[in-house]
Amino acid sequence: MYDKETLKTKKRYDRFAGFYDGMEVLVEKRLFKRLRKSTISKLAGNILEIGVGTGKNLPYYNSKAKVTGIDLSPKMLERAREKSRKLNLKIKLLEMDAQKLKFKDNTFDYVVGSFVLCSIPGPVKALKEIKRVVKPKGKIIFIEHVLSKHKLIALLEHLHNPITSRLFGFNMNRDTRKNILSSGIHIETDEQLAFFDVFRRFICKPESMHDKGVKDNG
Repeated sequence: MYDKETLKTKKRYDRFAGFYDGMEVLVEKRLFKRLRKSTISKLAGNILEIGVGTGKNLPYYNSKAKVTGIDLSPKMLERAREKSRKLNLKIKLLEMDAQKLKFKDNTFDYVVGSFVLCSIPGPVKALKEIKRVVKPKGKIIFIEHVLSKHKLIALLEHLHNPITSRLFGFNMNRDTRKNILSSGIHIETDEQLAFFDVFRRFICKPESMHDKGVKDNG
């Protein structure tokens, strides 16, 4: 059973699943496609993708990747299944809440997510679940848009957030780095990707440790 906020998120994504890909077609082609490919194309082993959505990452997994994708929205998963069939991929797609993962501890070599921590109602709760299901020597990798350290950009994110969160269910102004660290996950690399410091890639270890010696390429 979903809590109130999670159910709201589920209904929002069900509502615009049919035109979700069209909403981001330009930015997907010019930026996100490249970021997705460079992030996941070389990963191998048992992989969990949280917030698989309509399956935008699916074309970039290689033949050595055994992928399980989860999403809260069954309508989004329908789109992902269509893409999976067209690509002739053997990928397991499941409806599941990232805040309550139905997997055993230490199951996955990698957990990945792209632009998903902005929409999960309880991101720290989900991150703790991710930490639980990844193997001790595994990696956790996110591509995210985050709250900027630049005052003017951060102000714009704060001003637009009520609109994006209510209409589309995602938050523009989350301090994702802080959320990752609050969950006990260690950030190995925090890499700036685009639009100053807004779009970032986090490569993490599940071990609980202080954020000391973190490589920051932004």
